[in-house]
Amino acid sequence: MIQLHDKHFVPFIPAADIDAALARMAKQVQQDMAGETPVFIGVLNGAFMVVSDFVKHYTANCEVSFVKVASYEGTGSTGQVKQLIGLGQSLAGRSVVVIEDIVDTGHTIETLKEMFEGQNVKQLKIATLFFKPEAYTKNITLDYIGFEIPNKFIVGYGLDYDGLGRNLPEIYQLQ
Repeated sequence: MIQLHDKHFVPFIPAADIDAALARMAKQVQQDMAGETPVFIGVLNGAFMVVSDFVKHYTANCEVSFVKVASYEGTGSTGQVKQLIGLGQSLAGRSVVVIEDIVDTGHTIETLKEMFEGQNVKQLKIATLFFKPEAYTKNITLDYIGFEIPNKFIVGYGLDYDGLGRNLPEIYQLQ
C-alpha cells in the first residue's frame, strides 16, 4: 500500500502486465496502419509514459506529438475539458492515432475527436491503455484498449492524484 496526500492506494496492475498490453496494442496498430506513417498524439500529462513505451514496441515509421488538456481536479472529472497546449503542425490528410492513458467519461476524447476531425485527417483512431466502461458516456468508438477496469480511481504509470504518483511503474487503485 502507498499513501499520496490524504489517500491510500493498493497495488492493482503490475508493470509487466502494462508492458504486455502496450506491446499487443502497438502490434495491432502497426498491422492496421500498414503502408501509413501515422502521427501518434499523446495526451499530456498522463499519457507521457504510455506514449514512450508504446512507440518502443512500434517498429514501423511514425511521428509523435502531444497535446495538453485538463479535465480532472482531485479524484474526479470536472466534466469540462480545457486545452492547455495544442499542436503546432497540420494533420490534414494524415492518419492520426490519439493515445490516452485513461478514458472514463469520454469528455476529453469527444473534445479531441472534434479538434482533429476539424483538421481533415485521413483517419482518426483512439487508443487508450485504461478504459472504464461503467463511466463512459459517449458513443465514440475506442479502437485499441489495453485494459477495461472498474470505475475506481487509479494512479501510477503517468496517472496522478493531485500531482503525485505519476512516476510509479505500476498501477495502484484507491483503497
